This record gives sequence, C-alpha cells and structure tokens, in this order.
Amino acid sequence: MSIIKPFKALRPQTNLAKDVASQPYDVLNSTEAKEVAIGNPYSFLHITKSEIDLKEPKDIHSEEIYERAKENLTAFIKRDVLFIEDKECYYIYQLVMNGKSQTGLVCVSSIDDYENNVIKKHEFTRPEKELDRINHIKTTGAQTGNVFLAYRNNDALDALIEKWKANRNPAYNFTATDNIQHTIWVVNDTDTINQITNLFNTEIPFTYIADGHHRAASAAKVRNILGSNANNNANYFLTTLFPSNQLHIMDYNRVVKDLNGLSVNDFLNALKENFTITLSTEGAVKPKQLHEFGLYINKTWYILTAKEGTYTTDPIGVLDVTILSNNILDKLLGIKDQRTDKRIDFVGGIRGLNELEKRVDSGEMNLAFSLYPVTINQLFDIADSGNVMPPKSTWFEPKLRDGLLTHLINE
Repeated sequence: MSIIKPFKALRPQTNLAKDVASQPYDVLNSTEAKEVAIGNPYSFLHITKSEIDLKEPKDIHSEEIYERAKENLTAFIKRDVLFIEDKECYYIYQLVMNGKSQTGLVCVSSIDDYENNVIKKHEFTRPEKELDRINHIKTTGAQTGNVFLAYRNNDALDALIEKWKANRNPAYNFTATDNIQHTIWVVNDTDTINQITNLFNTEIPFTYIADGHHRAASAAKVRNILGSNANNNANYFLTTLFPSNQLHIMDYNRVVKDLNGLSVNDFLNALKENFTITLSTEGAVKPKQLHEFGLYINKTWYILTAKEGTYTTDPIGVLDVTILSNNILDKLLGIKDQRTDKRIDFVGGIRGLNELEKRVDSGEMNLAFSLYPVTINQLFDIADSGNVMPPKSTWFEPKLRDGLLTHLINE
C-alpha cells in the first residue's frame, strides 16, 4: 500500500503567492524564464532557473548556477517572502482550466515506495536531466519541483477532500497570467490528516507517475547519495496525487529535422506500405481517434491512418507513439533513440498545431507529426505490465506551479 506523509511546506505569504508562483522549470528555456521574471523579484524562477540572474553563464549546469539558486532561496526566506509551516500538513490543490476543474492532494511520498515499484513508472529517464535536479536538490536542500502522481479514484478520499474544500477558506486563490486558476487549502486538522494517511495505507495499493520521472529519480538518488547523512525528510519527495477520473492527457507531438536522405516524394511513397495517406482539406490535422496521425510537410497537412498489422494489442504495441516510432521514425527516418537523437524534438499539445507549422515553416524542422493522446487507462496498463512508453508520450495540463509548496529535505 502507498505510504504518504504530511509535511511542513515552505510557502509564500498570501499576498505574494501569485507573484511567487512560476511555471515548472522544465517547460521554459532560460530566455523564456528571464522574460517571464523581468520586473518580478518574487518569481520562483529566480530559484528554479537561477541562471536568469547571472550575466550570460557559459553553462547553465555549472556549480555557480546551483549556488545562486541556494542564495536566492535563502534570501526569499530572510525577506519573509517564504515561510515554513509550523506543523506538518496536507495541502489540497485545485486547478481550473477552461472551466474544467481537477483537485489533487499535495504530500510527500516514500522514496522506498518509488524504489520498490509501489509508485509505478512508465518512462525511462535521461542521465543529464537527472544530474541537473540532483545538483539542484543537493545544493539548495529543497525539492522545488512537484512530481505529479495519479491513482485510481477512491470515493471515500474524494468525499473527504471535497468536504474540506466546502467548509474551509483557501490559503491561496488566484488566476495566473495563462488564465489557469490555482486554489490551495491547508489541511491542518490531525484527525483529517490521519484519515487521509490511512486511506492511502489501506485502500490505494499503487500510485503512478504521470509527470515528473526525472524529479522522482533525482530525489531518490539524492537520498542514496546522502546515505547516513540524510535526515528523515530526505526519505520522501514532493508529490501531488490526482484521482484518475479528473485527469486530462493532451497530445504530445513530434518535429523532425530531416528526411534521412529521402526526397519528399520518396518519403510519402514509403509511408504507403504501412499507412493510408489522405490529403487534408481542412488544414491542420488534430487526430480524432487512435491510429490516426497528422503529417505536416512542405506547407501541406496529410492524414495518416495506420494499416492493420502495423500494431499489436499489447499495452505498448497498441500505442500510437509506438506505431510512429516503429514504422516511421526508426524504419524510415533512422531515429533509433528518441531520448538522445538531436534530429527530433517534442511539442506539447498545449502549444497547439500552429507551433508545429511554425517550426517547420521556419526551416528549423522539415516535418511534423500530430498524435492522438494516450489515455490514463493506457498509462496504468503499461505501468502495471512493467513496461515503459516511448519518450514524451504524455502531456498533462494544467501544470502545477512551482514555489507554492516546497519540501525542505534538511529541515
């Protein structure tokens, strides 16, 4: 069963919450982060993307970057921008985007559960991305990035959370610049805390990483690096747990730099072996069903429909990302490892199909593929089977904001 705990969050003063809250560190590059944080000394990007405060750093993974993050975090605490909760609490985090609401429980989850596969994974991680967060956590003594976990919904837990929301005032309630509303309640009642803990310990056997594989892996490795020097806080990592019936997975699309030596005509003809190709008469193609893809090349959109025999019915083989990987990216374009090949990049569905057109039309990329989203049940099936998805298979929206609730491992 799942082991979770309340914790003493490092969090902003109420009147500063909107200014502190920032997009996750891994959805902005350094230039974008600097632009977002201009004129806002409270932005948590000064901690998660601290290179924005240094003049043209040569390496954004250098020691000076992590030391600046530590300095900035210490300064935020000294200036009373952030304070440490005086009691271990759970936190209820509600996000509303385009009228759709989802509510999660912010807690710390057991690293032992992560290592023993009680917390299930569906992606491999990249060593360089792990190392970045390992260095950030070790130097700052803080887990600033939230790991997004899912669980099969539990009626008793749902009722408990909804009751708290209905009868208590939130600590934070604001709408960010992207029009997503963020509302957080502090659960500080001992009896309620115990009820929540016991529900996970007795009725929820597994949780599943939806987003944040690198953050989870890094927290585990920091605990192991610290060894006997680790205090109890380092045995847990910052998580927000959402019931599966509230989650929305968006498409995660691909752009590719070149045709691997093929002409456009040769490439389109080669596709016909495994796909039916139809010229789109309605412009950009947003696939309407499984095994349907959009292809954008030479300012033209095509609909690709996978033929029978290009996929299997097992949890991995049925995925559209697998069909694309096996029959196009690997077979025709020579992209063997999407995690490391520099010829491919990934575009989250939140950016829209216009972003695919933009990157191809600019000449930066040669072609783009739009995909039908993975379902939450597919994710569960794959994690339960012990398999992993191809890289960048799922994109969850809305995103949790960094800075609202931070877990200190040295506290």
